Amino acid sequence: MKISGVMIGASDVHDLAAFYTKVLGPSSFHDGDWYGWFDGAGIMLGPHSEVKGKSQNPERLMIMLEVDDVKATFEELKGIGADVVAEPYRPQEDEENFWLATLADPEGNYFQLSTPM
Repeated sequence: MKISGVMIGASDVHDLAAFYTKVLGPSSFHDGDWYGWFDGAGIMLGPHSEVKGKSQNPERLMIMLEVDDVKATFEELKGIGADVVAEPYRPQEDEENFWLATLADPEGNYFQLSTPM
């Protein structure tokens, strides 16, 4: 068994897909109300009848996005409308090249930027 991806239920899937298109580039899958980005494991977006408005528990699940420069990507994503949850920081002071930052998408779902592990 292996993890193939994460599905995010959305109340406004087209708005959320437009946001993730700015973050990840064009989706590799699109069929009606369904969008997907696949690079190894993937992210799928689609409508869900029980999802209304912003996430009430966004800290429960976080999408990890590996980037070369957390600080630069953080600033770029703030510029396209991501909400700041945690500014770039080093979780381990003795590891000067490992950085994290946490943002939220338009529906309040958290995603974290990480330098390569």
